[in-house]
Amino acid sequence: MIPAILFPAFDPVALAVGPFVVRWYALAYIGAIVLGWWAVRRLAALAPVAATREQVDDFVTWATLGIVLGGRLGYVIFYKPDHYLSAPWEALYLWQGGMSFHGGAAGVILALWLFTRARRLSFLSFSDRVCAVVPLGLFLGRIANFINGELWGRVTDVPWGMIFPHAGPEPRHPSQLYQAGMEGLLLLIILQILIHRPAIRARAGFVSGAFLAGYAVARMIGELFRQPDAQLGFLFGGATMGQLLSVPMLLVGLWLMARARPDTTPAPGAVAGDAREPVAGKA
Repeated sequence: MIPAILFPAFDPVALAVGPFVVRWYALAYIGAIVLGWWAVRRLAALAPVAATREQVDDFVTWATLGIVLGGRLGYVIFYKPDHYLSAPWEALYLWQGGMSFHGGAAGVILALWLFTRARRLSFLSFSDRVCAVVPLGLFLGRIANFINGELWGRVTDVPWGMIFPHAGPEPRHPSQLYQAGMEGLLLLIILQILIHRPAIRARAGFVSGAFLAGYAVARMIGELFRQPDAQLGFLFGGATMGQLLSVPMLLVGLWLMARARPDTTPAPGAVAGDAREPVAGKA
């Protein structure tokens, strides 16, 4: 017998009042958006100023739409295209679950581009501040995956192997926790170190590139322990869908880091011809 840990009997529902139900997964999204908003407000005010706090407040709605719409559309396209082609209306059934990080990332990038274009802000400088806090959401999301007992790992004989209730009797890697540690905590620490260095902040796009490349590496490593999606299995060369989708992120991230240069876009609130740094607004 291989020693194994039984999966704790977590209730995926955090709060239930009559017909009103709040799940841990929903709280992870809400917590990620609230904590991210709070952190970006402070990071955006660091020199060179990327946005006012009021502009960050406005962006929260754009980011939320990008996360939800992009994440759902990405899941439909990348993970279950055949199913949703036969029943396209089910793509609107968000309560059934099914979100893709890569799709959500694409949605937020589009929201960033549209928002900064409309507000005449530096896309890369503002993106750096946003990307620096994204791992907060990744950490909370992976913890929610673990609580739900979903996206479990491959069969293993390590002493901390865990038997998940819907994954058969074999012990498996708790890969959700591995990914929470790599994509969440470790990447967050690295990006916070980078964003708090003035010389790095001045190179617009470097932190965004570090996030994309760092996430791609962490995801590709994590996928080595995670069970592939049942409807997809292993793909080209034994890779998983998560690994294949991470390759473009890695390449774009490395390119952004290599080309990062000081941004010459006027800071929010600056007067034309005035080289002085504007004072950030107070909450």
